[in-house]
Amino acid sequence: MSNFVSHIATIEIPVTNLDRSIEFYVETLGVSVTFKGEKQAMLTFGLKGVPTLFLVQIEVQTEGQKHLSFVNPSNGIEHTVIDFYTDKLLEFHSWLADRHVEVSALNINEENGLGGFGFKDPDGNLLSACNILHENQ
Repeated sequence: MSNFVSHIATIEIPVTNLDRSIEFYVETLGVSVTFKGEKQAMLTFGLKGVPTLFLVQIEVQTEGQKHLSFVNPSNGIEHTVIDFYTDKLLEFHSWLADRHVEVSALNINEENGLGGFGFKDPDGNLLSACNILHENQ
């Protein structure tokens, strides 16, 4: 087992309109812009150990081009590549829906109140929010 990698530094997200995407991520996630170039931007939560988001402008999405998601072959459920943590899951879901962001149904375990939901950015990248913290988070 190697001890070379200690954490995730950056998550890179393809976008077709950099300014629109910056506005979405800043407003939706409360991140700050630490760098903005002509076709890329670095966003941060400002918390130690939390990865930055690097938006990279690509050409307009073409038919058949994949978004950030995948289908689990064992159950057919579409999964996100990125889960964002919130301790206000219900409120965040309602807030996004009120702003006409495409959101999925809430999936909450009735026994412990833990769960999450999916939502899409302006380019259709599937993201998700959850209220689950794992060990050492």
